[in-house]
Amino acid sequence: VQLLESGGGLAEPGGSLRLSCAASRVNWNTMAWFRQTPGKERLAIAAQGRDGKTVYDNSVEGRFTIPKDYTKSTLDLQMNYLKPEDTAMYYCAADDRPGWDVLRPEGFYQVWGQGIQVTVSA
Repeated sequence: VQLLESGGGLAEPGGSLRLSCAASRVNWNTMAWFRQTPGKERLAIAAQGRDGKTVYDNSVEGRFTIPKDYTKSTLDLQMNYLKPEDTAMYYCAADDRPGWDVLRPEGFYQVWGQGIQVTVSA
């Protein structure tokens, strides 16, 4: 089983980027986006359950959204109003257990993508 992220790159402050995560199988119970900066732990920023319900970290709520995908084979992350502090490696993760109600830690997820860099700079 594989997860493959795409869509990262460079954006200016206030700009937008859209990340996509394609899974090689469907119907994960929970999929999530994490991000990590050098020397820091990998932290969850958004997660979605199979029913489309979504939870966001306070740092991105109101700026980032996960469009609903009921097949649960893809997980996009629309990032608007980007800030320099959003610069990080972004990772997609998936698990067969229900876990969208709160942001679960890194150890909850059984499958990970390779990560994709997002840089926000003028």
